[in-house]
Amino acid sequence: MTFGEQPAYLRVAGDLRKKIVNGSLPPHTRLPSQARIREEYGVSDTVALEARKVLMAEGLVEGRSGSGTYVRERPVPRRIARSGFRPPSGASPFRQEQADAAARGTWESQSAQAEASAAIAERLAVASGDRVMCTKYVFRDAGEAMMLSTSWEPLALTGRTPVMLPEEGPLGGMGVAERMAAIDLVVDNVTEEVGARPGLAEELQALGGVPGHVVIVIQRTYFASGRPVETADIVVPADRYRIAYHLPVK
Repeated sequence: MTFGEQPAYLRVAGDLRKKIVNGSLPPHTRLPSQARIREEYGVSDTVALEARKVLMAEGLVEGRSGSGTYVRERPVPRRIARSGFRPPSGASPFRQEQADAAARGTWESQSAQAEASAAIAERLAVASGDRVMCTKYVFRDAGEAMMLSTSWEPLALTGRTPVMLPEEGPLGGMGVAERMAAIDLVVDNVTEEVGARPGLAEELQALGGVPGHVVIVIQRTYFASGRPVETADIVVPADRYRIAYHLPVK
């Protein structure tokens, strides 16, 4: 193979991908069988199989038990708007996470005390094993799960206070900044780091994805006078959503 030449299985996958994208192989169409790919492209069974695996890993096709491999419906990505600080008092958790006045939806949450892992402890500037309040959310739009979030707050700050449980008490669901203000912690900065990775099995099950799908992960941390008061991982299906940031000009 000369320099720059693609392996055969990638060339085959690339041609099939092009047919899927341009509509020659529309959604719900059965992908050519392994034997057909072998004959059409003049490749071995191994190459044909690897090409099909590439398309499946990219989420372009899906296997149906006892039926074959079919082209998946390609969703039109929707926008999730985000901004540096949260909206005014009284906004719902769904509205807070999207930072979009038109956002409507429902959410479920569950909180439990836990020990901070080494990674979470570093993000919260606490010792590994320190007690934190861990809250897990599922956000839905028109009944469809569209976002997962797991947040951690140091119990050294919130323990034995009215805001210890993020979704319960007098300020339940009011957002991090407002809740922290109730215990004299003024949130003055928030950071978000955006990355992507293959979705974990439990994430894809909750979000309705398939193995191999990529998710966008936003690592968000709120600070009060330089001290982290909350950190969260927000997980969004990369094939269905785009993250749009609204940043003020200073």
